[in-house]
Amino acid sequence: MKVLQLVPALNEGGVERGTLEIGRYLVEQGHEALVISHGGRLVPALEAAGVRHLTLPVHRKGPGGLLLLPRLRRLLRTEKPDILHLRSRWPAWLGWLAWRSLPAPQRPRLVTTVHGFYTVNPYSAIMTRGERVIAVSQSIRDYILQHYPRTDPARIRVIPRGISPAEFPRGYQPDAAWREQWQRDFPNLVGRRLLTLPGRVTRLKGHEDFLQLLARLRGETAPVAGLILGGASPGKEKYLRCLHALVARLGLEGSVFFLGHRSDVREILAISDVVFSLSNRPESFGRTTLEALALGRPVIGYDHGGVGEQLRALFPEGAVPPGDIETAAQLTRKFLLAPPEPRPIVPPFTLEAMCRSTLAVYEELTGERGARRSEVPRPPAESPVDPQRH
Repeated sequence: MKVLQLVPALNEGGVERGTLEIGRYLVEQGHEALVISHGGRLVPALEAAGVRHLTLPVHRKGPGGLLLLPRLRRLLRTEKPDILHLRSRWPAWLGWLAWRSLPAPQRPRLVTTVHGFYTVNPYSAIMTRGERVIAVSQSIRDYILQHYPRTDPARIRVIPRGISPAEFPRGYQPDAAWREQWQRDFPNLVGRRLLTLPGRVTRLKGHEDFLQLLARLRGETAPVAGLILGGASPGKEKYLRCLHALVARLGLEGSVFFLGHRSDVREILAISDVVFSLSNRPESFGRTTLEALALGRPVIGYDHGGVGEQLRALFPEGAVPPGDIETAAQLTRKFLLAPPEPRPIVPPFTLEAMCRSTLAVYEELTGERGARRSEVPRPPAESPVDPQRH
């Protein structure tokens, strides 16, 4: 089987990482994997795994991007993939238009993945047009059926993104060299209980709720420190300054540490006493939630979206109503006194389960090739001629 995945670029991110993971798994299983993107930092890892990469500016929105359609159509004809997997909205429009322009017998089977709670509009509707539509959580499936009711529920497959428990083994602790460097870098953390909020610095991730929670714990018996693990993306520096100002207003100077982007996330999660997920809007998936739970660290998170699903399945003790800072603070006190043990990471939240289930979707479609094809998914009522929409 040959599978062609189409994504805008291959820099770090959930969509990109999933593309790499599926490509690597396909090669390991004896299949052929091909990715088209504008390139990026993950290309060397992709190619090292035996996945072919073709560089095309499929990230470029606007009329200029539509000029790629003839080339994409030729690629579909020459490469003859069995599966075309579309993972992002603008490249999905390009891929779908090129796919639809082929005679039906020459078309690969079409798969789309809905990775997030996109803005609801005809532009986003393209992600529901696959012959199979993968939803990365039950919450995403519900979102699809609520906002795109023309989507046939029988075409949707819920496949949560997963992690490799072997990379985050239960009870893992950093080595002595790492700990010595950590203490040199952050001597003020010695003797404190560490409360960690992973995630990029944006208004979505709940940093203000985290700071309010820390303020409720100030002055209690066990001294705590809040670690904000993640940096501000370009253009978000103003919000980072707002957070520093809130730290000052709450009297938390010396108790909150902005760590920025780090390559040692596993180590920091492993030494944390409690890890948090406080996003103020539901998210489709919480990778660091799974990573922390795999390490055996307790997680307190708002019970909505993909994170809520993860907590209900693996650590229901840590789920709190969205926005309920007081309950989260009370739970933090409880966990600091007697931390409960999270359940082991099991399917469907493992990387192996995610890859195996995705391959099963591909095989389901290719197994139907000899049967009568399902009706070609209809285009949205409006065209994507305004590709600058979110």
